[in-house]
Amino acid sequence: MKKKIRFIINPISGIGKKEDIPKLIDQHLDLNIFDYDIAYTEYRKHAKYIATESAKMNYDIVCAVGGDGSVHEVGTALIGTNTKLAILPIGSGNGLARHLKIPLNIKDAIFCINRNQAIRMDTVLVNDKSFLGVGGYGFDAVIAKKFDTHRKRGLRGYTYLIIREFFKYNPINISIDLDGKIKTLPVVLCTVANASQFGNGFTVSPKSDVTDGELELCLLKPFSIWSAPSILFRFFRKSGDKSRFAEIITFKTVKIQLSKKIAHYDGEPFDVKDELNVSVVPKSLNILVGNK
Repeated sequence: MKKKIRFIINPISGIGKKEDIPKLIDQHLDLNIFDYDIAYTEYRKHAKYIATESAKMNYDIVCAVGGDGSVHEVGTALIGTNTKLAILPIGSGNGLARHLKIPLNIKDAIFCINRNQAIRMDTVLVNDKSFLGVGGYGFDAVIAKKFDTHRKRGLRGYTYLIIREFFKYNPINISIDLDGKIKTLPVVLCTVANASQFGNGFTVSPKSDVTDGELELCLLKPFSIWSAPSILFRFFRKSGDKSRFAEIITFKTVKIQLSKKIAHYDGEPFDVKDELNVSVVPKSLNILVGNK
């Protein structure tokens, strides 16, 4: 019996030509294994609704075709179900796809689906919201909020916003309660990492593993403008955790208090409460991966 797979395409997400994707799916998906259909999103959060209904209809796989925001919508809808998440990455950053070694070439990503190699990955729960890869409450949250409405997509759009916003950004104050031990400090980044990177190779937590039942809290303390180039270089070289301004704390549950109530989860901007209860939800999502 063939497996059922649904591709959810966000027509305005990411970069590149999306009109070629149905043809590529038909050409390269193994039709001896799969019966497939395609659904197009029509409004924000529509992908989450489609994915939820697909799981109820016992689809074997639901594939998010888009960027990290599309992956977030589809993936969070599949948490706790038997339906697997697949990714065809056409976004600006593709952070989770890169972490899972899913090729950025669509043809090769479809071949990954044909192999049907899956893991059960951990997810993150913050109060009543879930996310998959990386969430943050500092400078990254500001950039995510600006990028959400920015006309330039891709790495150029991110780079422009980072440069523009960096010079007017003031660090936030956070309080961390880890098993009753409280730590208060100002930070530029306060990032909860299940996966290793934001996207585009910007690796905030090199040792993060989505199957280890733990999360990393990645803190970047205030630094001078003269230190910025070396810190940026380290993050792209996967050694940002070795900077003297960085600190990484491994945990399963933590409470965080914020002075500014904005966040991003998998690159999607959110307004949040000033007190956050963060926990790992082990092995809660079935997901197809690339070759290690």
